[in-house]
Amino acid sequence: MGGRRRRGGRSGVRRGRSYSEIVIFCVIPRELEADLYEKMVDYYKDNPNVTVIIDRREGPDRRHERAESAAKEQRTTRDRRRARAAGTFLDTDPPTD
Repeated sequence: MGGRRRRGGRSGVRRGRSYSEIVIFCVIPRELEADLYEKMVDYYKDNPNVTVIIDRREGPDRRHERAESAAKEQRTTRDRRRARAAGTFLDTDPPTD
């Protein structure tokens, strides 16, 4: 993309939308930007709910690594029940007369 201006005024940031409005992102892989970006902007130009964006992420997908190693190490099971009072208690059965 460099310093090119995007045609159609499409960008990843939308202002003034309500939370109940449906927003669809058409994500173009970086490798296909030159071939697909302009075509997809033109294709969706009449649909205000679709935003065409380019995937700019770099590096390995860390989600699986995090789920397998870090999450297992950090996860602890806690007993949230109130601690039992210390000491002994009287019998609660009614007396048999």
